[in-house]
Formats: sequence, structure tokens, C-alpha cells
Amino acid sequence: MVVWELGAAGLAVGMLIAVVTAPVGVSGAVFLLSVQLSLFSVPNPAVTPTNLLYNVVAGPGALLRYRRDGALRGPLVRRLVFGTLPGVVVGAVIRVFILPGPAVFRVLVAVLLLPLGVWLIIRTLRPGSASSPRTEPSPRAVTGLALAVGTVGGIYGIGGGSILGPVLVGRGTPVSQVAPAALASTFATSLVGACTYALLALAHGGDIAPDWALGLSCGAGGLIGGYLGARLQTRLPETFLRLLLGTLAAALGALYAVNALR
Repeated sequence: MVVWELGAAGLAVGMLIAVVTAPVGVSGAVFLLSVQLSLFSVPNPAVTPTNLLYNVVAGPGALLRYRRDGALRGPLVRRLVFGTLPGVVVGAVIRVFILPGPAVFRVLVAVLLLPLGVWLIIRTLRPGSASSPRTEPSPRAVTGLALAVGTVGGIYGIGGGSILGPVLVGRGTPVSQVAPAALASTFATSLVGACTYALLALAHGGDIAPDWALGLSCGAGGLIGGYLGARLQTRLPETFLRLLLGTLAAALGALYAVNALR
């Protein structure tokens, strides 16, 4: 694939993913990872910093829109950002020196997201069927979850919204609060993670540097798509957003389960 074809394909993929995922707080990098491996044949572990580069370029689009709507205020944003930042540095080190391959990640995503997505869909469609009431998690639990998700994000270059979103929304936090907070933490951790990989590339051989052409082109598409997706959120009902988030999580879990079995 020549450079201009790669750029055009990356722009289209990034924009399409971001339009669908930004309204529910998912950066789309977790979907982009699969595209990198299957369509663009990006080597490991370069897929991770390429994903982080995508998040850094694409993130401001949705965040700008959410900021204009006043959705970036509140303690949830701070808890997610400060919880995920230490984790992404630890995750980057683990990725380079311990887990260079994608096999474990595929199993991890399948085990986490498939049941999470199904659980969120059931709680949305049948709120009275859950055995426990929807109580929002405590601040300490949110910070601990953010730290764990930040570590996973540092290892595999995913934003964390695909994991944080279903958990927090399923526990009763509105999507309108979760989405901007999750995207803010994704942007912050991706920026720190990208810098960490750049430093590790100086002292470690192999494909650690990002695929700059692909990351920038996908990020440019995500910048546009993220703004459009964030703008759509205020026009969509909460029930639809919860179902969309649950469906994305379940579909992604099923996709990675199939890939893991292969």
C-alpha cells in the first residue's frame, strides 16, 4: 500500500471509528488495534505506540466539544486522569520487556469486554432484573479501577474507555458524565504513554517506534470523527447510549475471542 493510500485508508478508518465511539467515551483505539494487526500489518510491539499516537491526535476533537458543553468539570475527570497516569508508565515497561506479543491481550479483552457488554445491555433493557441496585462506585474504587485500566492501556495502547465505560455506566453513573471523563483520561495517558515509548525506543531494539504515517492519518480522522460524535451525544437518549456502549463492548469482546481461538 503506497503512502497516499495508507493515509486515505487511515483517515477513513479513524473517522468512522471515532464517530461511533466518542459519544460513549471510547477513543476507538481498541478497535484500531485489530485493524492495525489484520489490515495494515503493523509489527509488534509498534501497534501499541501507534495506538497511543492515534489517541493523542484524535483526542482533542471530542474533548473540545465536551469542554464547550461544560462536561469536563467534576471530580470523576480528575480521579480517572490521576488514576490512569501511573498505570500507563508501568504498562509500557511491561509491554516492551515482558509481553511483546498480542495473544494475551486478545484473550484479556475477550474475557473482560464480552461479559461486561452483555451485563450492561441486560441492566439497560431489564433494570429490575439485577440483583443489586445501581449504586455508583466509591471514589477509592474508581481510582483503583483507573490504575488497573491505565496499566492495561500502557501495555496495549487502548484508551481504557472501553473497559471503564461499561463498568461505571453499569454501576449507575450516567453516560454523559463517563464519556468526557474517560476520553480525558485516555488523552492524558496516551500522551504520557507515547513519551514513555519514545524513551524506551532509545534504549531497546525492535519495532517500538510508532508507525507515524498510519498513526497521524488515523488520528486526523479521529479528530474529525470525535468532534462529530461528541456533538451527537447531547441529542441521543441515555438508554440508547447505554445500549450502544454495551453493544460495542460485547462486539469487541466477541471479535477478540474469535481472533484468540484462531
